[in-house]
Amino acid sequence: MEFDIIIKNGTLITLEGGIKSGKDINLGIKENWDIGIRNGKIEVVAPGIKDSARKIISANGKIVTPGFIDPHTHLIFAGNRVDEFGMRLKGASYMEIREKGGGIKKTVQNTKNASSEELYQSAKQRIETMLKWGVTTVEIKSGYGLELGTEMKMLNVVKKLKEEGYNVIPTFLGAHDIPEGWKKDTYIEHILSVMMPEIAGKKLAAFCDVFCEKDVFNPNDAMRILQRGKAYGLIPKIHADEITSSGGAEVSGEVQAISAEHLIYPSDNGLKMMAENGVIAVLLPGTSFFLNESIPPIEKFRNHNIPIAIGSDFNPGSSPIISLPLIMGIAAIKYKLYPEEIIAGVTINAAYALNIQDKKGSIETGKDADLLILKYKDYREILYWLGENPVEKEMLGGRIK
Repeated sequence: MEFDIIIKNGTLITLEGGIKSGKDINLGIKENWDIGIRNGKIEVVAPGIKDSARKIISANGKIVTPGFIDPHTHLIFAGNRVDEFGMRLKGASYMEIREKGGGIKKTVQNTKNASSEELYQSAKQRIETMLKWGVTTVEIKSGYGLELGTEMKMLNVVKKLKEEGYNVIPTFLGAHDIPEGWKKDTYIEHILSVMMPEIAGKKLAAFCDVFCEKDVFNPNDAMRILQRGKAYGLIPKIHADEITSSGGAEVSGEVQAISAEHLIYPSDNGLKMMAENGVIAVLLPGTSFFLNESIPPIEKFRNHNIPIAIGSDFNPGSSPIISLPLIMGIAAIKYKLYPEEIIAGVTINAAYALNIQDKKGSIETGKDADLLILKYKDYREILYWLGENPVEKEMLGGRIK
């Protein structure tokens, strides 16, 4: 038997055994084990593989992990919001900036004005940067269109990136804000009767998301949109309880969403409903850090055994941080998450949050060979060397990048 590649003598963080939750997470560490790869898949995980291979890579005892998965980004956009950064430093809140015409609406205008090619080129460059930092799969939300043409323009860019071999997963976020000149109820009806049928019909998205927040979409609005999305085959996600306790966590449980995201101010009942309905918490430490926000109730997630995934929330307004390893360090320092929670949060739990756990997120037979060889022999160093790129080699579908 000849493999395409054998990775020898790695300290494997396998993440075997499914989704991880609670205070004590087993990373499935295997010291001095090998990985046999054929046709882009992991075929053998064992110590001392004796078979031949076209290429043998020695990890020399260093950490080998599944490729990192970023389960929450707004990666496709035009322009920046650096002027708002200055406003926040002088004390302006997110909602104050929004009321002055900034925030999401500014990026919406910039993105509408950009061509498909401009959006594609900038998105491709960002994904290539993420790859260098170990991210092999990226979720990408729409939501900087707020009308059918631009929403489809964004999602078609995701489709083109996917066709070129990037692991990108599209989410329809038409309910990101209410566009200028629209009444909320009229816009919701437009989402349901015009945007959603077209986007779902063309299979441009896997998920449907809603920004459930005060002065934007309330819980009833979110329920209505997400339930209709389910009818069209779009799996529900929700931006929940980021700025206030908006009822988003409760909605996530009610609609059996795959994930609720942000969760700075979830209610106790909302967390209970998430736990009862298997909703994953996607936490976004970069946003809390960049906006100097409060942090989620981490201990309550642990006590409820709610699985935690971690994303960058990369976007031009509240988290212009493209490095997921930096986000991981912030998760340790600001959120006080344990190293094991963080590693699971950007691998197997992130895979579950994107419904790709059968293909990605762990080092197990039959899964895609999306793998990282890190510079370190101790996985805690990923978090300790804050801001350093931990990646020595990255592999995408069995191909060395």
